[in-house]
Amino acid sequence: MIWGWIGACLVNFLADILPSERKITTPKCNRCGEQLSWKFYFLLTSCKHCGTKPSLRHIIVLILVPIFTGLLAQFPLESLGNFGAILWLVYFSVVIVIDLEHRLILHPVSITGAGLGFIFGTVNHGFLNTILGGGAGFGLMLILYYLGELFVKVLSKSRGEEIEEIALGFGDVNLAGVIGLLLGWPGIIAGIILAILIGGVVSGGYLVLQVLRKKYQAYQALPYGPFLVLSVVVLLYISANI
Repeated sequence: MIWGWIGACLVNFLADILPSERKITTPKCNRCGEQLSWKFYFLLTSCKHCGTKPSLRHIIVLILVPIFTGLLAQFPLESLGNFGAILWLVYFSVVIVIDLEHRLILHPVSITGAGLGFIFGTVNHGFLNTILGGGAGFGLMLILYYLGELFVKVLSKSRGEEIEEIALGFGDVNLAGVIGLLLGWPGIIAGIILAILIGGVVSGGYLVLQVLRKKYQAYQALPYGPFLVLSVVVLLYISANI
């Protein structure tokens, strides 16, 4: 569990610093900008300069990541190995947290994921299938990205109003390339299809919930990164038991 706790602290730190700095620096308080003590992440102490306390997200991550680390120990993924599974857990947790909070999948995060995906993909699927998987994931999601842009433009024109929300961001395209490297060819095809199905089910449920709560707003889009990540996890476990 100690690795889960360390991983959770790392997730919180990266999710705080990367959206503003786009690189790894010393921890800084998001409120006052002063340097934070590492105790802020490891012991959940307040900022000594302005008194800002860790957020609810910091606490949730510190609870969930160790739990998932424990689950990985009980239900291991042989294709990733123990260390690799924890590494991907931290990586995907960073992707999800930043995407949920900022609607961004950052280029430095995508580049790191591409490196990891290439290494693990090559070991499990070979060089050619890894490259084909990465290219297919990126290409298929790129097509969906442009189709989404076209749909928004047509809808904006037909309604006579500018619609700012987009179905997919380019970060989703990059993430699809990352999971394509990890899943390889032809696994990425199932990954994209499953992500679309999961996204459709979750989006439909969210829409119904918003209508019932009388908080429905037209053209609301949900972050797509978590759906891609969930599809990868499901397929990795399915392939491990085939």
